[in-house]
Amino acid sequence: MKHTKKFAATAMAAALVLPGTAAFASGGGDEMKHEDGAKNVTVNTKAADLRATLDQLLSEHFVLAVMDMKKQYDGSKDAKYYEAALKQNALDMTPAIASVYGEEGAKQFEKIFVDHNKYTTDLVKAVKADDQDGINASKAETEEFVQDLSSFLDTATEGKLPKAAAEEVLRTHEADVYKTFQQYAAGDYEGSYNTFREGYSRMYDISKALSVAITTQMPEKFDNTKADTKAADLRSTLNSLAAEHVALANISMTAGVDQAKDYDAANWAEDMHTADFKAAMKSVYGQAGADQFEQVWTKNHIEAQANLVTAAINDDKKLMGDAQDMLKMFSNDFGAFLGAATEENLPTKAAQEAVSGHETYVQDTFMQYVEGDYKGSVDTFRESYAYMYGVGANLGEAIVKQSPEKFMDGTPESMPNTGNGGMSDNNTAATTGAIALFGLALGAAGIVLARKRQNA
Repeated sequence: MKHTKKFAATAMAAALVLPGTAAFASGGGDEMKHEDGAKNVTVNTKAADLRATLDQLLSEHFVLAVMDMKKQYDGSKDAKYYEAALKQNALDMTPAIASVYGEEGAKQFEKIFVDHNKYTTDLVKAVKADDQDGINASKAETEEFVQDLSSFLDTATEGKLPKAAAEEVLRTHEADVYKTFQQYAAGDYEGSYNTFREGYSRMYDISKALSVAITTQMPEKFDNTKADTKAADLRSTLNSLAAEHVALANISMTAGVDQAKDYDAANWAEDMHTADFKAAMKSVYGQAGADQFEQVWTKNHIEAQANLVTAAINDDKKLMGDAQDMLKMFSNDFGAFLGAATEENLPTKAAQEAVSGHETYVQDTFMQYVEGDYKGSVDTFRESYAYMYGVGANLGEAIVKQSPEKFMDGTPESMPNTGNGGMSDNNTAATTGAIALFGLALGAAGIVLARKRQNA
C-alpha cells in the first residue's frame, strides 16, 4: 500500500477531531470573561507547532540512533537503511532551523548534528571489538559534539537557552543512547528497554526547553504565543504516547520474526507502555474502567500483532489471516467507540478508516521487513511515526475544546498526578486530562457496543 504524509494528515484530521461539547456552566461578570478566555484555548498556535516539530524530529532521532546501533552491532540486513534514516532525520531538521535562524545558522547546525551521528558507528565497532581505547575516543568525540552544539544553541538563542543548561541536557541525552546500547550489548535487555523509554521521554523535555527558548527570543515571529501552555503540554504528551507505541510495535515485531534474544524484553516494554495508560485510567475511573481500557487495547490489537509475528515465523497463512482479521476488528471497534461516544459527530466510518490506516502502516512496515524489502520497511516506519503526530494536534485540539477550562493557563490543576512512567511532572496533568477524556469515549462507546452484541 502506498502511503503519503498528505494522506496521513488528512486521515488523522478527519478521524481524530472530536466535536466540542457543552463547557462548564457559568454566570455573568468575571465568569463571562473567564468563559471568553476559555474559548481561545487551543493547541494550534505557532509556538505549539514549533514544539511539535521538534518533538517529532528529536524523538525520532533518539529512536533511530538506538535502532541503528543495535542493527549495526547485530549485523542486521537492514542496518545500512537505519543508518541512512538517521542521517536523513538530521537533514530534515535543517528546514526547521532555517525557518528560525536562516540558512547560515541552519548549515552550521546541520554540520554539527550530521557529523555527530558518525560517532555511533565508531562506538559500535569499538564495543564489538572490546576496544576500550576506541570506546574512550568515541566518548571524547561525543563530548566535543556536546560542547559544539551547546555553544551554538547558546549563541543562536541569545542566551535564552544558556550553554550550561544545553550542555546538561545534551550530555544526558548522549548518556541515554550509550547506556541503552551498552545494556543491549551486555545482554541486559530489560534494562536496555527501560533506559530506552526514559531516554525517549527525555527528548520531549529537550524539545520543550528549546522551543520555549526560541519563542521567548523572538515572540513576534510566533504571534506572541507560548510553547509551554497547558494545551501545548497536552499536545506534546499525546505526541509522545502515540509515537512511542509505533516505535515499540516495530521493534518488537521485527525482533520477534528474527527470534532475537531481546524479543521478550521488547514485549515487556510494550506492556509497560500499556500499563502507563491503564494506571492513568484507574486514577480517574477506577479499576473497572482501567480493565475495560486494557481489554480493548490488547485483545485485538497488541495480541494480534504478536500473532502476525508467529504466523510469519511459521509461514502459517491461516494464523496470518486470523491476525489480520483481529486488527480489522480492532479498527472497526475502536472507530465505533469514537463514533458512539460523539453521537456520530465524528462519523464511525471516518474513525474506522483512520485507525485502520495506523494498523496498515504497522503491518506494512512488518511485512516489508519479512519479505526482505528493508529500505521500504524503514521508509514506511518513518511515515508511520510521522502519522501519529496527527494525534497530538487533532485529538489535543478536540480535548481542549471539550473542556477548555482545564487547559487555561493560570488556573489550578484539577487532575490527579498519575505518575506515568517516563513523563515529566510538568506534563502529568495534561496527560491525565487527555486519557480521562479518551476514557470517557471508551466507556460510553463500550456500553453501546456491548448492547449491540447482546442484541445480535
